[in-house]
Amino acid sequence: MTRHFDQQIEDLLQKLVRMGRLAESMIQVSLRALVERNESLCEEVHHKENEVNELQIQVDERAVTLTALQQPVGTDVRFLFMSSRIATELERIADQAVNICGNAHHVLQGSPLKPVIDLPVMGEVAEKMVRDSLEALVRKDCTLANEVLVEERKVDAYRDQIFRILLTHMMADPGTIERALALILISRNLERVGDHATNIAEEVIYLVEGREVRHSHELKIRESPAGEKNHVEP
Repeated sequence: MTRHFDQQIEDLLQKLVRMGRLAESMIQVSLRALVERNESLCEEVHHKENEVNELQIQVDERAVTLTALQQPVGTDVRFLFMSSRIATELERIADQAVNICGNAHHVLQGSPLKPVIDLPVMGEVAEKMVRDSLEALVRKDCTLANEVLVEERKVDAYRDQIFRILLTHMMADPGTIERALALILISRNLERVGDHATNIAEEVIYLVEGREVRHSHELKIRESPAGEKNHVEP
């Protein structure tokens, strides 16, 4: 019975990993659509969204069933409790990819804004946060989870930097306003991806150590020296 339950837990974990890989690939493809000016790529994003949504339903149902039937304790009950929350975070990451496609549509209606700012680099950081948060979950690695929390500062710094650059574009040429605003929204979408990855990392720390760290790292950021959060390494 114990061996069967352990296998069910592992199956649930693999569903989360599958969701994470899909969500990460959706971010990659949505940004490719923007950079390559190929909106047809967004069809793949919408197709994968359906799979992510279905996996979320499966994770939620399995977590409830196992909790009711097995009455787990300790780490197992924490995992089942947080698996639904992680599935929600991953579904929201997938939603951000859909939003990027929607905002990219407005950018692609006009001539390219040169350059496409730092959005691809920001996207790489956000994607890595998602990847690392899931790897931390699989390995039960709190050190890696804490690294994800630190990376959130870099994503926020890129968001601020992109906003400043695009604001300059809009002030110099009002004809760029619609496209620039869409790019700003895409930077916000990527910021939210980073936020959701951070939430997953916090869940990992709770799972492994039973320690609640939600919001505590945000307080540390606010207490850091002025300007530190907004610096992006070249």
